[in-house]
Amino acid sequence: MHESVNKLISIQEEINSKNSKTKIIAVSKTFPLSRIMPLIDYGHIHFGENKVQESIEKWAEFKIVNSKIKLHMIGKLQSNKVKQAVDLFDYIHSVDNLKLAEKISNETLKMNKNIKIFIQVNIGNETQKSGVKIENLKDFFNECKNNLNLNIIGLMCIPPINQSSEQFFKKMNFLSNELDLSELSMGMSQDYLNATLNNASFVRIGSKIFGQRS
Repeated sequence: MHESVNKLISIQEEINSKNSKTKIIAVSKTFPLSRIMPLIDYGHIHFGENKVQESIEKWAEFKIVNSKIKLHMIGKLQSNKVKQAVDLFDYIHSVDNLKLAEKISNETLKMNKNIKIFIQVNIGNETQKSGVKIENLKDFFNECKNNLNLNIIGLMCIPPINQSSEQFFKKMNFLSNELDLSELSMGMSQDYLNATLNNASFVRIGSKIFGQRS
């Protein structure tokens, strides 16, 4: 069995021992389809990308004949790329401002596509990071759900890198419950088990499956 598949299986077993509802998004950004195929052949369906153009070149034709594949936009989405993103992706994890939310709402209406959306929360209140501030989250959520009719399924975060992520995952779980949302996108290669223990429904794992990016 291919090395990346073995890694995926052992991570999934580790996760299942803590919380069996957590799914792995294999973060395939920068890797060619040839490196991703062993996982697809094994039956893995959730893949994460962070650049729209790269994703189109890599996945657009492939997805037409492999409709089981679920593509997750996990990077920052520019509003001029929304149309292409809505066309290609099944999930968008990084909705963090009203202009972007409105654009997605317009495109989903035009394409009649019910794309699944996470609101990105700036959980560490970091000036350099994207995300909705905690104090604005409820209003932003209501606007997206009620006025823009977006299919908001959950919250996403990237916690500060220089602190223990556990406190931030606990806070995310609390915010998610407050809004009565069922999904949480949080946790990466270095902290996915902490995320799993705090009810993450998706963890985003790249290097621990595919190896280091060049």
